[in-house]
Amino acid sequence: MRGELETYRKKRRFDDTPEPKGRKAASKALGGRYLIQRHASTRLHYDFRIEADGVLKSWAVTKAPSRDPHVKRLAVEVEDHPLDYGGFEGTIPGGNYGAGTVQMWDVGSWSPQEPDLAAAFKRGQIKMVLEGERLKGKWALIRLKSDRGKPQRTGKQRNNWLLIKEKDAFAVDGEGDANMEIDASVASGRTMAEIADGRKQWTSSKPTGRKAPPKPKATKAQASHAKRPHAFVPIQLCQAVDHPPGGAGWAHEIKFDGYRIQIATGGGRATLRTRKGLDWSERFPELMADAGKWPDVVLDGEVCALAEDASPDFSALQAALSDGETGDLVYFAFDLLFEGGEDLRDLPLSHRKARLQAVLDRLPKAAAKRVRFVDHFASSGKAVLESACRMDLEGVISKRLDAPYRAGRSTTWVKSKCRGRDEVVIGGWTSEGARFRSLIVGIKDKGGLRHLGRVGTGFGQSMLKTLLPALKAVETDRSPFVGKEAPKRTSAAGQTVHWVKPVLVAEVEHGGYTDGGSLRQAAFKGLREDKAAKEVDAAPQAPSSVVKSGKLVVAGVTISNPDKVLWPAHDGEDPITKADLVRYYEAAAERILPHVADRPISIIRAPEGIGGEQFFQRHAMPGSNPRLKLVDVKERKPYVSIVDVGGLVAIGQAGGLELHPWGCKPGDPETPDQITFDLDPDEGLDFADVIAASRVVKAKLESLGLPPFVKTTGGKGLHVVVPIKADARSAVSWEQNKAFAKAVSEAIRADGPDRFTTTLAKKARGGKIFIDYLRNGRMATAVAPWSPRARPGAGIAFPLSWGQVRAGLDPKAFTIRTAPALLKKADPWAGFRDAAVSLKPGLKKMGV
Repeated sequence: MRGELETYRKKRRFDDTPEPKGRKAASKALGGRYLIQRHASTRLHYDFRIEADGVLKSWAVTKAPSRDPHVKRLAVEVEDHPLDYGGFEGTIPGGNYGAGTVQMWDVGSWSPQEPDLAAAFKRGQIKMVLEGERLKGKWALIRLKSDRGKPQRTGKQRNNWLLIKEKDAFAVDGEGDANMEIDASVASGRTMAEIADGRKQWTSSKPTGRKAPPKPKATKAQASHAKRPHAFVPIQLCQAVDHPPGGAGWAHEIKFDGYRIQIATGGGRATLRTRKGLDWSERFPELMADAGKWPDVVLDGEVCALAEDASPDFSALQAALSDGETGDLVYFAFDLLFEGGEDLRDLPLSHRKARLQAVLDRLPKAAAKRVRFVDHFASSGKAVLESACRMDLEGVISKRLDAPYRAGRSTTWVKSKCRGRDEVVIGGWTSEGARFRSLIVGIKDKGGLRHLGRVGTGFGQSMLKTLLPALKAVETDRSPFVGKEAPKRTSAAGQTVHWVKPVLVAEVEHGGYTDGGSLRQAAFKGLREDKAAKEVDAAPQAPSSVVKSGKLVVAGVTISNPDKVLWPAHDGEDPITKADLVRYYEAAAERILPHVADRPISIIRAPEGIGGEQFFQRHAMPGSNPRLKLVDVKERKPYVSIVDVGGLVAIGQAGGLELHPWGCKPGDPETPDQITFDLDPDEGLDFADVIAASRVVKAKLESLGLPPFVKTTGGKGLHVVVPIKADARSAVSWEQNKAFAKAVSEAIRADGPDRFTTTLAKKARGGKIFIDYLRNGRMATAVAPWSPRARPGAGIAFPLSWGQVRAGLDPKAFTIRTAPALLKKADPWAGFRDAAVSLKPGLKKMGV
């Protein structure tokens, strides 16, 4: 494999060609530079080069490398080239070896998958990892069997190899020859024709005796000079599905949270139109100015505002449009419908995307700063959706690589969402004095608007600047709602109801639907000014727990083996199945989520029921449902977390019977927001002793100015829990949190040494109640309110009012079986978070 340049130099006249003479460089560690040069000489081919032994080892590849593992490209081994050749782009004049135009098609780095590169060359199997701008991941060069073991020949015959993409996350099954469409330099953005027109590259230093090769010519599309932008082209839409499709031939794109916009350019101008063809050019002046400098094209894509973490933020987009501050908006282009006068809609998606990438690569930097190419993933759609959901993105769009572009909804484009996201029609709003409180929303139905409930969150000041004027502009005296569930013009005390004409469309994020068809935990994301109320698809009218094709689907999660028994029959009661568990999670979601959402959580799983194996799950496992989120806890693997009812149901689907969250602020694992005192009685003590002990703890905490809450544990004890403020002014560290809990526990023990102990060892309890304060450190957990317990009887950790903590209280009365009645009653912990106080005064009082 020894690198040498003698053959390279013998074939070239360096006073007649712009190619570098070069010299062999010192060998370095394995790997180095990688590049592909598109070369139009006698015939178009691709020169594949990797740095090794101080030179560029080189192969002439017959066609553009394909990311499809099933496509094998013939790669003919040629002479070594100097490292300087890696910067060459231009035209080799006629009469010279390799005469023709050379374009830098890809650049990057490479590394071998095995350490002995010389042995790999000798064996004829070079496995590598590429990090290029266009090619990434694992690739292999395999020498044909007929050429293995033979030395490289310097005549016309060469050692023949195959260039093959290996299966990994960068493979695109079904891409085929699409990359042949990419005619753009990664170095200069020029087409082959533009490079050939460059005088410096084309002219030689002296006359040559042989005819120059034909110059590459611009394609009809590249040479187009339209006088005006193309007319609006009806767009393709997605069908909603539960999960991304599997199998080969599908590509998956991130679903962007913005406005669908079609950009048409021509004659130095650009037109930006909505999904229905409305001209919104003036709303995006900076993007319109950039696009006016683009070649003649029609692009399909999405305009987005990006949050600090670079993820699309629809609320920020609304605010930017309202304030006229649109300079930072980004256009994500995912399809090319026309290039010049050429209609590309009948081409396969893979070819359209390749042409799109080439168009964007050719744009000058000044004209391209607000447009980005949307690449796709051909790995498992489920894996892509899981990643999207863990990054708090909206979902995934899956597309057939071999399909043409067709207007309207099609099975070749489908969308899978991470959590509930729907468009609804606004029928009214409520206010309290001058303060906006909520939207009243519905869906178009026969004769009017069917009520879907209220949307009470998501209204920042910047959002209200746009929303309130729009509402007031269509205010009316008559309610637009119809049916038995239509809301009345009465509201909670102090609130006023305002009706509006049903013409405004809102996008809301929610946690599914109730049995009556109302939205759960809906949050406002923005007005959909690009969509008319009559276009809004119907929302569910039936319970969110339904049976589809023989499968149980709850809150959008398909439940396997719904009849599996998780808790056997108990005290004459029927057994509890997985279907019962997930329906419980759905019904109790509004009570559970405030205590677990967006926090690291440990889950006790018992997939075969409480009689089978039980284990803790803290981290994501292979096959984890995409409705689960991951939370970064720094030095350890990310923890599983929940964000909505779908996440709760997904835990039930996996046999998750208990929920044990950290006692931290949502989204901030480093800041505690509650303190838990676990009262665990010794064997032989009566529950009345635990009740009396909880009253002692309550009195101590109240003397320190803290508001205690109480719940059963689903077992034989009680938890006394204090909510504390976790804002920047009041926040305490985990060390302070735990030290305070210990100090309070020790003080209670000192006051009643015959009743309490703080020693963990069982032998130290001796008829006493153990006050466990260890649940208040970082990474410590406590069972969540309303969580089931993996114990006989299917008890739940039930939140109580202090009035209930009296003689006769039976913790066994609170179970999954009795939950339907319990959920109809007021939640004793409804004001838990609002009651939070700063712990800092308490720290001073306890001398911590």
